[in-house]
Amino acid sequence: MPTSDQSPLILVDGSSYLFRAYHVPYLQALSTSDGQPTGAITGVLNMIRSLKKDYPNGNIIAIFDAKGKTFRNDMYPEYKANRPPMPDDLRTQIAPIHEIITAMGLPLLVIDGVEADDVIGTLSHQATALGIETVISTGDKDMAQLVNPHVRLINTMTNVEMDEAGVIEKFGVRPDQIIDYLALMGDKVDNIPGVDKCGPKTAVKWLTAYPTLKEVMQHADEVKGKVGENLRTALAHLPLSYELATIKLDVALEQNAAELKPSAPDTEKLRTLYQKYELKRLLADLDAVDKKPDSLVTENNDEVADLPAAVDSEYGIILDKTSFNVWLEKLKAAELFAFDTETTSVDYMKAKLVGLSFCIEVGKAAYVPLAHDYIDAPEQLELSWVLEQLKPLLESDTLFKVGQNLKYDANVLSHYDIAMQGIAFDTMLESYCLNSVATRHNMDALADKYLGYKTVHFEDIAGKGAKQLTFNQIEIEKAGHYAAEDADITLRLHEAIYPQLSKISAQLSVFADIEMPLLPVLARMEQHGVLIDCDMLAEQSQSIGARLAELEIEAHNLAGKSFNLSSPKQLQVILFEELKIPVIKKTPKGAPSTAEEVLQELALDYPLPKVILENRGLSKLKSTYTDKLPLLVGAKTNRVHTSYHQAVTATGRLSSTDPNLQNIPIRSEEGRKIRLAFIAPPEHKIVAIDYSQIELRIMAHLSDDPGLVKAFSEGKDVHKATAAEIFAVPLDEVTSDQRRSAKAVNFGLIYGMSAFGLAKQLNVPRHTAQAYMDKYFERYPNVSQYMEDTRQQATEKGYVETLFGRRLYLPDIKAKNAMRKKAAERAAINAPMQGTAADIIKKAMLAVDDWIQAQNDPRIKMTMQVHDELIFEIHQDIVEATTATLVEIMNNAITMSVPLIAEAGIGDNWEQAH
Repeated sequence: MPTSDQSPLILVDGSSYLFRAYHVPYLQALSTSDGQPTGAITGVLNMIRSLKKDYPNGNIIAIFDAKGKTFRNDMYPEYKANRPPMPDDLRTQIAPIHEIITAMGLPLLVIDGVEADDVIGTLSHQATALGIETVISTGDKDMAQLVNPHVRLINTMTNVEMDEAGVIEKFGVRPDQIIDYLALMGDKVDNIPGVDKCGPKTAVKWLTAYPTLKEVMQHADEVKGKVGENLRTALAHLPLSYELATIKLDVALEQNAAELKPSAPDTEKLRTLYQKYELKRLLADLDAVDKKPDSLVTENNDEVADLPAAVDSEYGIILDKTSFNVWLEKLKAAELFAFDTETTSVDYMKAKLVGLSFCIEVGKAAYVPLAHDYIDAPEQLELSWVLEQLKPLLESDTLFKVGQNLKYDANVLSHYDIAMQGIAFDTMLESYCLNSVATRHNMDALADKYLGYKTVHFEDIAGKGAKQLTFNQIEIEKAGHYAAEDADITLRLHEAIYPQLSKISAQLSVFADIEMPLLPVLARMEQHGVLIDCDMLAEQSQSIGARLAELEIEAHNLAGKSFNLSSPKQLQVILFEELKIPVIKKTPKGAPSTAEEVLQELALDYPLPKVILENRGLSKLKSTYTDKLPLLVGAKTNRVHTSYHQAVTATGRLSSTDPNLQNIPIRSEEGRKIRLAFIAPPEHKIVAIDYSQIELRIMAHLSDDPGLVKAFSEGKDVHKATAAEIFAVPLDEVTSDQRRSAKAVNFGLIYGMSAFGLAKQLNVPRHTAQAYMDKYFERYPNVSQYMEDTRQQATEKGYVETLFGRRLYLPDIKAKNAMRKKAAERAAINAPMQGTAADIIKKAMLAVDDWIQAQNDPRIKMTMQVHDELIFEIHQDIVEATTATLVEIMNNAITMSVPLIAEAGIGDNWEQAH
């Protein structure tokens, strides 16, 4: 074998990564301000950047599929015939990717008549002959046939490399058997015929016994059973399948593997392209190269050596009282300091303090270890002494703190008899109020977005999986840098985000007047928790389990065979292949969908989908609530303590986890039974106060429609009034079915529902649904005008606003993809109402909490918030009077052109009170 001192050849399967990047959810949301999708562009370029970093001396060549048919279509016209056409919003990203890669100076090959695989195969074959080591960057399993001692694969998205041993480990066959393996299995996506029902295990079994496809075919008569019959049936087309699966190694190329070389990047062209497609990270990296001294620039102009640190910092570890007291005085004198806790658990009810960190000015932070207990851990300050010194400072409402998700820290400190006050800023909430959909709002994501800084991740110092260390087990030196960095980055984030937030007075008001004051309210609710009846839940679990067993038998009878009801693949086979139920929707990979909305539609005509739906609903109910809730009861409090999240939903609504109180189903009898288990303590009652038709009332106010305003102001039944208009009948003759239809219209329209969607919901013809909508807008013309104005604002500005000025950004409002654009337009209609409803319930919580705190009566507790409902525990002696006051407070939470109506219920449990 010839040898070569050339740089390794890095062959990039651009088409593979193009499609994979397109289907990554967080990348799908990326687009320019004028609607040009950029998710696939970003994904492919990130992959190339990763390769350049991992192989700094590598000769990178990018290969993409050409348009049109290939020689395989000549061999077999049905080749890839089942593939859906490329989505428009992916197609528009191909030319920009090619343009940017070329401007980078990388060779780019697009060869007519063959696939990218064939060009890659040819180049790797040439490189092997020349003694050049080759790395193929791909996610395509077919490429495994190219692996040899000088060629290996790397999947940049999963960071997995595969050499000859790796191919055997993954597939169970050698690289030289991969074509045989692929031919036997066939490929439904590429429409390559194989052996029916021959999966990976069967293919490996045959190729272990008979090492080549030719030998498998020769011994076909020896294979027993149904699969043997399938093999013999397939004998005629297996040679064709083999040819279709074989990657060409002799594509005619103008330059060979040794001749294709990178050129100098066109920096100005790159800058123009990065600006055009709003690739801010790449643009920042390009600008950083220009600003670095020559000593930091390597031979390739676009490569920059790693800097020792991204930020200047002085981080200290405090192990003695003298050093601690010095820092304590600094904290007392600081106008604002960042604060963070390090603990043993993310569950605030179980977490124990391990250490504390502070930052008084950018770059100057310290960590106080308190409970690191690994072998040979140095002596640390006594926890009780440190907390005693800090208690006055942490409880002071005039010494201001900033943190990242400080509600968690406040909850942890509450277990140590510290009621944290003076929480002035929370960077998570600052980011959320500035733009709820710009990024995730955890520290790592915020540091990346606003500081361009990669933080030390917890996994970096603690490891992953079952062997992950808890913080007390981590060496103090590592823990100290990590913890001090958290405090430092928090202060830096505040200084980066808050000035941006301050420029928008309405957004600043949402932050300062709603979200920040709500933080301690939610903390108190979380700490108090809710009481549940575990015995009742156990009975419900048993009952649901019995029903699930019945449903499984019923499903097997309907299918004519046993199968796993939880397996989408098995369900696909049963529904669409064996029962021949028509396919109404496919997954992105082309398989028949068994998603819930599909099953709901099929359930109207077929019994099995209906059974599957009931099974799924009950299974989720059992695993999420009746089985799990008793496991979440706190050992010390005998209560369940949820976590409320302020910075998750795009619209401002709260969400909750462990348990998720927002998603307990109430439309089914079994779902409502779960609320029976949320009980009042002795001598108390559960009080539930819910806003009535709040979003319709908000629509009336925002649209200022005279008809809607009049109906609500006069206390009329709005659904009945709408029904009277739509069906042209007197108000007192409206039937319950007509009111139900009118209710669907009222709510459907504020959710941006189309005539098609309304027809589907009401089970009426589309023209009938359209007639209902037309009559609705005749009756309420201002609603139609409001919707049009809102769409226009969304298109022009990229966002809509709630009544209080909370901005709800819509990244897809200018998307080229029609479905995404329509979804954004629907969201534009509904978001102001959902967001305003979220703001109203939060303002109500603040007003209610102010009153409860003023009463200073332990017999009154606000325990839960679920959608437009607040739930309380109130002593039976004062429940009537207190409820009346709470209803009044909620009714007057804000002033609109129509009245807010809060309706209360009282009971021994949540279901009775609801």
